[in-house]
Amino acid sequence: MADYLILAVAAFVAGMIDAVVGGGGLIQLPALFSALPNVAPATLLGTSKLAGVWGTAVAAAGFARRVKLQWSTAVPAASAAFALSFLGAYTVTHIPPDFIRKFLPFILLTVAAYTYRKKDLGSINAPLYTGGKERALAILVGGGIGFYDGFFGPGTGSFLVFLFVRFFGFDFLGASAVAKVVNVACNVAALLWFGYSGHLLWQLGALMAVCNVLGSLLGIRLALLYGSGFVRKLFLLVVSGLILKTAYDAYLA
Repeated sequence: MADYLILAVAAFVAGMIDAVVGGGGLIQLPALFSALPNVAPATLLGTSKLAGVWGTAVAAAGFARRVKLQWSTAVPAASAAFALSFLGAYTVTHIPPDFIRKFLPFILLTVAAYTYRKKDLGSINAPLYTGGKERALAILVGGGIGFYDGFFGPGTGSFLVFLFVRFFGFDFLGASAVAKVVNVACNVAALLWFGYSGHLLWQLGALMAVCNVLGSLLGIRLALLYGSGFVRKLFLLVVSGLILKTAYDAYLA
């Protein structure tokens, strides 16, 4: 019972963070692995996806109602992410992701340093592309991140936010809104795979999904109340946590 309470709280906090900048897995997955050490890792990953996909979907819908969401970027990016995440999941069964594990902390450190130095990055929503260029870049970003999410995964939401700010000219709030749509596509694709292979704890996943949704609703409220400046600060905080976690996993664990 105590383990379920801890997991419920973890899912709530993860949903709140995911709704704003992504990175909720930094809290939710370690909690699952700690509370259920004898359960197969694939089953824990699948259960986490089952919980997270609902919170992310609620966040995407919430942002779509309140923020001018750039659907011309979101739809092609999400479509590519959905397709390529399957390919990533298939690839990881043949090629271990160890080489990415070693490089990921340095990639995240670069992202954090760039965002910190560029004080005005993501402060103004000024889309840089339209038409064919926008669709092509969206497919490239969505497909690349979708493959990464299926193949490895940590920091997917944060990478999406950064890429939409840096290369599309969105502010942090608009980038977070588009990232949610793409993240839903990634999560649904992964969930289909885990469900097909039987790696799901349905009852626990349902409990955590409810808590994740409640946290997501709070996260949306905070993001809309405090705007892009708040999202930027939380983004830097989450990426810093990801740097520490991925560095530990790669070099000390």
